[in-house]
Amino acid sequence: MAYVQVEADDRLEEGPEGLQFKTFLPPNTQPGTGVGSTDRGYLRDPATQGKGSGGFWTLDYYQQYFDVDTKTVLKRCYTTLIPTEARTYVSSHLNPPDMYGPFWTLTTLIFALFLSSSLAASISAYLSTNGAEYDYDFRLLSMAVTIVYAYGLALPVLLWLALRYLGVGEWSIAEAMAVWGYAQFVWIPVSVLCVIPVPILRWVLVGIAFGLSGWFLGSNIYPILASAEAKATRLLIIVLGVLHFGLALTFKVLFFGYYVVDKIGADVPLPGGDMPGPGGNTTAS
Repeated sequence: MAYVQVEADDRLEEGPEGLQFKTFLPPNTQPGTGVGSTDRGYLRDPATQGKGSGGFWTLDYYQQYFDVDTKTVLKRCYTTLIPTEARTYVSSHLNPPDMYGPFWTLTTLIFALFLSSSLAASISAYLSTNGAEYDYDFRLLSMAVTIVYAYGLALPVLLWLALRYLGVGEWSIAEAMAVWGYAQFVWIPVSVLCVIPVPILRWVLVGIAFGLSGWFLGSNIYPILASAEAKATRLLIIVLGVLHFGLALTFKVLFFGYYVVDKIGADVPLPGGDMPGPGGNTTAS
């Protein structure tokens, strides 16, 4: 075996100060995070990761809108019934906005409309004709799904897009959908109470729901419209009011319009009209 004598390099005797290390990592890379660990997140602290840090096409982006407990959702629901809290609802109770509460509010409203209207129709059929059988009309369920989701989800999205087009960017799409969804909470107890087959009571309940939800929406939407540079943007509140009135009237006609067909008891005689005969039958005067 041959040995080769190598002369000592004086530069190695300069000590650690003479050594220089060169990094091949990208700039602004923290120590201890390489390509293999950064991509997989092995060395990341979960507490330091921001919510919704991914793009809008990932589930992490929408997780922040469903991170809410039941107590907060219930508080946000019944607060919509207090007119004095409407003007400060977004800043006081809807910070940050969520999508969990509005989604379940609208979904619960759909089933409440269908079940209450079906129950009211069965009661009316039973009181109208003894022994009459009532067949559930599942078309009411499909109509409830279409009307509620179109008004509670599609309309705020269209309004947000219109405001963005007009240059009004003070309202996020999450806030728009949250405000609209929570505003429909009042219709849930009203739909249950409208099972009572009293026409005047149903009209009063529908009027109360229309007023409370309309005041809540107007108090949260009009300040956004008033912030636009074009004064004509404020006229959108009239269009929204007409749509809201159409929703209330649609609920009343389609779901709260079941009454007893046959009259119970004798009629009150009217001058020049038909007179009640024996047994409650009417005879011409």
